[in-house]
Amino acid sequence: MAADPLAWAVQGGLLASSFSLLALSLHVRDLIRAIAAFAVGSAFLATAFFVLAAPFAAALELTVGAGLVAVLFLVAITLTGARDEPEVPT
Repeated sequence: MAADPLAWAVQGGLLASSFSLLALSLHVRDLIRAIAAFAVGSAFLATAFFVLAAPFAAALELTVGAGLVAVLFLVAITLTGARDEPEVPT
């Protein structure tokens, strides 16, 4: 059986965008933007799992990776006040 080139392109594009967003979340200095990049990257990864016919892995990644972890990070930042700029000693 020959592989469908369009399916390969869609899968490759989803995985490339997912990994690039997840890598971007490591390099962004603003914590809220890093969490947003992480959540969107996890959503792209869940979509790639759906395309690859792994619906249980996709549902788990979407609920835990993109949903629960992002919300927990936001709550932790809110509770600790980590978004405030640190004082620079003079």
